[in-house]
Amino acid sequence: MKDVRVVFMGTPEFACPVLKMLIENTNVVCVVTKEDKLVGRKKVLTPSPVAIVADEAGIDVLKPRKLKEEYEAVLNYKPDLIVTCAYGQIVPKLVLDYPEYGCVNVHASLLPKYRGASPISAAIMDGEEETGITIMYMDEGLDTGNIINSKSIKIEDDDTLGTLSDKLSVLGSELLKTTLPKIIDQTCFNIKQDDEASNYVGLLKRSDERLDFNKTRKQLYNYIRALNPAPMANILVNGVEWKVVESKIGNEGRYEIGVVTNVYKDSFGIGCADGEILITKVKPAGKNIMDVKSLFNGIDKSSLLGINVGEKYEEK
Repeated sequence: MKDVRVVFMGTPEFACPVLKMLIENTNVVCVVTKEDKLVGRKKVLTPSPVAIVADEAGIDVLKPRKLKEEYEAVLNYKPDLIVTCAYGQIVPKLVLDYPEYGCVNVHASLLPKYRGASPISAAIMDGEEETGITIMYMDEGLDTGNIINSKSIKIEDDDTLGTLSDKLSVLGSELLKTTLPKIIDQTCFNIKQDDEASNYVGLLKRSDERLDFNKTRKQLYNYIRALNPAPMANILVNGVEWKVVESKIGNEGRYEIGVVTNVYKDSFGIGCADGEILITKVKPAGKNIMDVKSLFNGIDKSSLLGINVGEKYEEK
């Protein structure tokens, strides 16, 4: 497959194993990624993880602000195949129709379930027992193209967005590697998606990070895992936002919703719909991530009792 000219489109760390596999097995002639971003407190202009991999391999990188207006530069590379993975922009029809072997997307869900931008978080939030990778042909819809191949993976009870993303990233590269020969030979499956079984998950908003203690203990536990390591769930402690990194399920019972109900040796409990959720690791504003046991070494832990931390997020 080394004679197959491939253009790869992707942006985050999740897409890097797929790109590395393509570099090893095909002729990647160009990588398309999002523009460099200002990162950290010092606002350092930083290329995407995909751009860094491409630069290290000596592959041309394009960073169009709007692909639909700057697509001709992509077609100038005369790709036989275009592969996308967590790119972050809509690919215009003129690009979709160009390659001989089509445009193929590596998507982090078992389509048609969880189409859209945040499928891994959504699967954890919803308490799914499994998720997976789907290799699909791209069309003008959002993750609506025909399915080529898919493979499932179990979601463990302690999986976070970070750990599950890592697993799916590797699975995606492996599945695409085994599927590529059939795509090139055009002997692969080409299965229409069941639109009635589909659902769509958009980008998470800032307001989605605030925990809603009207949910059950299990729902909150899943929600916190689904936002770890970024952007992380949060609560409001005396008007100051604290990130919630880890939790565990506490006692069943009736507690005041959103109020710190108990303080333990290594956690504090907050009342929710069916009991209390125990917060075990936090990031207070302006401080590093720490477990709650360490937090209690620096504050009077009893001062948390009775505080309402369940205030809704309000745009400033």
